[in-house]
Amino acid sequence: MPIRRSYGNEVMDLLVLITYDINITEAAGARRLRRVAKQCVNYGTRVQNSVFECQVDATQYAKLKHLLLKEIDEEKDSLRFYSLGNHYNGKVEHYGVRRGIQVDEPLIL
Repeated sequence: MPIRRSYGNEVMDLLVLITYDINITEAAGARRLRRVAKQCVNYGTRVQNSVFECQVDATQYAKLKHLLLKEIDEEKDSLRFYSLGNHYNGKVEHYGVRRGIQVDEPLIL
């Protein structure tokens, strides 16, 4: 599990990439898919259909992981967490149409 790091007065959140593949051949699978997506939306930004970038601290990460693991059926579904740490700038490249919201940039409404 990634840990929150502090450098002086600055606390660093980590970027976690979450991917999932939910079996929707049954109605219960469609419900699991909606619940997993809803939890991911609460913590991050959708970058592809079943892929989210989440900028979280250790407590948020543990809570999100617990919530998602509770939702999936480990016999039918797949869930992956990739911790990119806090030094991810310049390591994420994007090409194509949809840039999405950058989780570490200010959001002006």
